[in-house]
Amino acid sequence: MVKETGFYDVLGVKPGCSPEDLKKAYRKLAMKYHPDKNPNEGERFKQISMAYEVLSDPEKKAIYDEGGEAAIKQGGAGGGGGFHSPMDIFEMIFNGGMGGRREQRGRDLVHRLTVTLEELYCGATRKLALQKNVICDGCDGIGGKKGTVHKCAPCNGTGVLTKVQQILPGFMQQNRVPCRACQGQGEVFDEKHKCKKCEGEKKLRDKKILDVHIEKGMRSGQKIVFNGEGDQEPGLQPGDIVIVLMEKEHPIFKRSGMDLLMEMRLELSEALCGFQKVISTLDKRALVITSHPGEVMKHESVKCIMDEGMPQWKNPFEKGRLIIQFTVAFPDSLPRDAVKMLEQYLPARPHEDIPQDVEMVSMVELDPEQESRNARYKNAYDEDDDEGGTPGVRVQQCNSS
Repeated sequence: MVKETGFYDVLGVKPGCSPEDLKKAYRKLAMKYHPDKNPNEGERFKQISMAYEVLSDPEKKAIYDEGGEAAIKQGGAGGGGGFHSPMDIFEMIFNGGMGGRREQRGRDLVHRLTVTLEELYCGATRKLALQKNVICDGCDGIGGKKGTVHKCAPCNGTGVLTKVQQILPGFMQQNRVPCRACQGQGEVFDEKHKCKKCEGEKKLRDKKILDVHIEKGMRSGQKIVFNGEGDQEPGLQPGDIVIVLMEKEHPIFKRSGMDLLMEMRLELSEALCGFQKVISTLDKRALVITSHPGEVMKHESVKCIMDEGMPQWKNPFEKGRLIIQFTVAFPDSLPRDAVKMLEQYLPARPHEDIPQDVEMVSMVELDPEQESRNARYKNAYDEDDDEGGTPGVRVQQCNSS
């Protein structure tokens, strides 16, 4: 007979449910109320974890079924000997933690590699020199002479210490922290016997030369991983070396997905009368584009060349487009006789009725950048003026006798 069902209710299961149903209910709720997903549901996440830890442990479950939550808090029959951290429970269920720890690895080395757009287009191999930790070959990662190393007493050779902290009345949380005495290694040795090559550090700095293969179509931000080539640590699997590609800005082309974008400047004569232009591609080929006489190229018009964009990664024969935006440069002035000649071929100017009583005015050049600077200066002056007085001038009150 179950005295109370509070923990069962928290998990949404009935007394007598199978361990599989219990674990399934916990997994669903833990994912829903995990602090990373719901930062405001920390207490709910703790309750879910505590309920699962009690009901999944046959001894604690028996105590709870007989005496309820009060019996668990009292620690009857050894059932209240401290609760694990909610995160430890989550780690155990989702990642095989606690009872089945995941294989520990050394830290990864992350390096940013600046690459050109040409290298991303054509592919390339770059040599990269890196520094990393390697196991000392003078002591095989022991740190001292063989036979002088012994088990660390404070952590009993485990490399970690367990600290208990109260999180709720009657509930304790266990945290595992690296042992400072042995720096988490579980072993210590006398200083006089330490390795002279690594000075007892168990590892050395070594230079590594990598051949980084940049494949056609790779993107800025893409990672190239060298598995097991990272830092080596005693008792740990080596980490990885991670190369992050960073694209260098190109003076002509800009990438947009699989497309390449560029601007092309045309003189007015080219825009109106036709042109031929040569485009040098990223793989050093020459493309000729032609505008035939009579075909007018408008300012900021856009054309594209199919299959001349970036290659697709892992499928380099599939390419995007080369997109060209044309900017037409207009002359500052024209000779009068040229104006009369142009009027014969250009569309007629629209007629404008000019009233008799008008004022004739002149237009002058306007520099938008200079106007922007003047506006900033005027705003700054007005702010100083609002505070009283002329900028930089201090006004004092004078009393006459």
